[in-house]
Amino acid sequence: MSTPPPNPYSGAPVPPNPYAQGAGAPNPYAQPQPQPQTGGPVPAQQPPYAQPYPQQQPYPQQPHPQYPPYLVPGPTGCRNCGAPEAVNFAVRAHVGVLVVMRFHRLDGPFCRRCGRALVRIMTTKTLCQGWWSPLSLVLFTPFTLFWNLIAAAKFAKLEPSEPAPGRQQLDEGQPVHARPLAYVAIVPLLWAVWVITNIIADVSG
Repeated sequence: MSTPPPNPYSGAPVPPNPYAQGAGAPNPYAQPQPQPQTGGPVPAQQPPYAQPYPQQQPYPQQPHPQYPPYLVPGPTGCRNCGAPEAVNFAVRAHVGVLVVMRFHRLDGPFCRRCGRALVRIMTTKTLCQGWWSPLSLVLFTPFTLFWNLIAAAKFAKLEPSEPAPGRQQLDEGQPVHARPLAYVAIVPLLWAVWVITNIIADVSG
């Protein structure tokens, strides 16, 4: 049979607690604190579990991707195929129908083959669709055709060059005079000649 614990209120002496520590007794579980050096600054106390907050690093700047050669405007390098021999000149086309007019322009640089192909395409389009409004007939279409003649001369002076790897040059196709759509211009030209002839005849009569 176990002995009951002593009653502290009975007046009997209470045996000492072996785990009790007196005032001023050292704590065996306490962590040692650093002692300040004599004559120097007192180090700041930090919690035992505190970790220094890392400084925020600046966001790395990603390098700007290099544009492909056909998107970089410049005096060299064909815009379409990347051939090194190129001239920076635009090719134009004009469409005029009654009061509606459209202006098309393709900026260079272009190589010899791509430039000549675009000149033939845009010139044929102008000869077919550029005569059907008064201002187009007397102003914009002649200007566009003259501009393309200058462009064709510039591209013809270039030496043939190979395209960049993985890219192709445009097909020049048939010359403008061998394309049937180019002769649609004969209709408005004949009509203009007929109008001018009648005006001269009325003035002379």
